[in-house]
Amino acid sequence: MRRFLMTDPSCFDVSYRINPWMRPTAWRPEVLPVAKAASASLKNALKAEGAIVEMIGPVRGLPDLVFTANAAIVLDGRALLARFRFPERQGEEAVFRSVFARLKSRGLVQEIVDLPEGVFQEGAGDSIWDAERRLFWAGYGPRSSRSSIGAIARTFGEDVVGLELASDRFYHLDTCFCPLTGGTLLYYPAAFTPKSQATIRARVPQTQRIEATDEEAAAFCVNAVDLDARIIMSRAPASLREKLCARGYSLTEIDLSPFILSGGAAYCMTLRLDRTRERRPGVVKASILAAE
Repeated sequence: MRRFLMTDPSCFDVSYRINPWMRPTAWRPEVLPVAKAASASLKNALKAEGAIVEMIGPVRGLPDLVFTANAAIVLDGRALLARFRFPERQGEEAVFRSVFARLKSRGLVQEIVDLPEGVFQEGAGDSIWDAERRLFWAGYGPRSSRSSIGAIARTFGEDVVGLELASDRFYHLDTCFCPLTGGTLLYYPAAFTPKSQATIRARVPQTQRIEATDEEAAAFCVNAVDLDARIIMSRAPASLREKLCARGYSLTEIDLSPFILSGGAAYCMTLRLDRTRERRPGVVKASILAAE
């Protein structure tokens, strides 16, 4: 059963600036009802695909708690809790720890793991499991430390491919990188350093790469939730819609503009809790790949 974690957006706003998308001056109280409706639409889209959605209550003073992808990396019931770089988000850590303790008490998570001291790693937003290639892609630079790559490999015993992000405009990997069912990769090349672009090209054949344009990336369409051949995303330019439909994917598009004001969209707002891998026989030895 697919299971996601989301947060009630009742305390969401844009009151500070820790990425270039955030515009506190553009926030108005009348945007909040629109944000609530958008979050409800996202939740309903997940439920329409057969998912269960676990909800976190709102916490005043933690507006970015709505971006639950940053809470942890979860695979096979093991959760590696996030550590945030910016003080504005560090208050979320205690909330997410409490949430995962409750999930563990219900048997929805089996183990909770902490990062080594001094290592920043901002959850599934910067570490994306690629089920087709059986590895993690891990972003680092603006938010997560390069040293987080080794921590992920040791925690999960799987290969980790490090990708350095080129600027704080695309500050998390999930803003610019989305592996899709069947091995296709939707990504925005300009978000990565030249060396990391070469790493992606070496691991993903050209026939399996969809390169997002500037317009498509700015619409936060790469920040999408992939459910088999169904992709849930923010409203897409016609160009991206055509590219995905030509590959056999179907789209559920949602107006997530209130959350884009803070630099997030569909993937950021959800955390997959039931993600699993096929067990390999014998002992699995992790490796750290292309860690620039």
